[in-house]
Amino acid sequence: MEAIAASDYNIYFNDDCYAWLYENIRPENYSLAIIIADSNTANFCLPALLPQFETAVPIEIIELEPGEENKNIDTCIQVWETLAELGADRKSIIINLGGGMVTDLGGFIAATFKRGIDFINIPTSLLAMVDASFGGKTGIDLGSLKNQVGLIANPVAVLIDTAYLATLPPEHIRCGFAEMFKHGLICDSEYWKTLVELTKQDNANLDEAVNQSVEIKNNIVLQDPTEKGLRKILNFGHTLGHAIESYYLENPEKPVLLHGDAVAAGMVLEAYISYAAGGLDEAAYRNIKETLLGIFERLSFTDKDIDAIIKLTAHDKKNEYGQVKLIFLEETGKAEIGNMVGNDLIYNAFRDYQY
Repeated sequence: MEAIAASDYNIYFNDDCYAWLYENIRPENYSLAIIIADSNTANFCLPALLPQFETAVPIEIIELEPGEENKNIDTCIQVWETLAELGADRKSIIINLGGGMVTDLGGFIAATFKRGIDFINIPTSLLAMVDASFGGKTGIDLGSLKNQVGLIANPVAVLIDTAYLATLPPEHIRCGFAEMFKHGLICDSEYWKTLVELTKQDNANLDEAVNQSVEIKNNIVLQDPTEKGLRKILNFGHTLGHAIESYYLENPEKPVLLHGDAVAAGMVLEAYISYAAGGLDEAAYRNIKETLLGIFERLSFTDKDIDAIIKLTAHDKKNEYGQVKLIFLEETGKAEIGNMVGNDLIYNAFRDYQY
């Protein structure tokens, strides 16, 4: 597959990833290469990367505990201290090998260490390949509140090798499909239909679908890199999805909830609101709801849960003047920006979601 040009870096695929590493990670360019991985990617992905990573640059590995609960300032401090102990300097480069947690956190660490050093993202989850690893967003959580601290900082390259998908359990493949479905819903109805068919196939080849999702998101980011307008449509499903995810994180009695499962629920809820507010027609809404709930497990919410989740939406980064703002669907494949909604409509969405 051809490399995709982002704003000031390229996104490479499969074998081209390792050619890029060979050509660019050289002693004349970098003094030290630090690979940041969590314990899962250290076990399952690092052994695949290292034999293909030919370089005379010294390599160090920093291994993190996995999970969203570790995407916080305490982990950053530990890694910054380790970088200092390793003698990392402004000519060092960080290589983030992992899913969205690793690329979000590793990018933030690189962008702030010594006021910024180069970094590369090598996404190993489907979700990171199609969303988290490119576009420049880096950051960490503030307690259970998602991505409250961060900055826009681009990697020098993103290297997507879909062979890493073979290391993932099925629920993590499903998690990545949530972001891909989002790309179809906001931009491309034919892509939405393609994904629906792909999910019916066992062991489907995802290369073309991954490439198309990267193209869709990258085209949006190129037009609005700092999320002043158009880029906000990429948040469809995320206002309520992030609030649900945060609620589960701060309540230990709740089961572990993957990001993609939370976003899938958020997309059903926000599609209902798009329909109830008069934009999306009922047939399109029913199709979205039935499709997503046929793939992602339906979550259960009490009135107490819903009250708490609605309160958490107050922390969404799109809000203005205390008003909760959502992305609406006008139709399958077309989204609009910046609609404010009241709590009654959100309650109705949750009630419809559960039946």
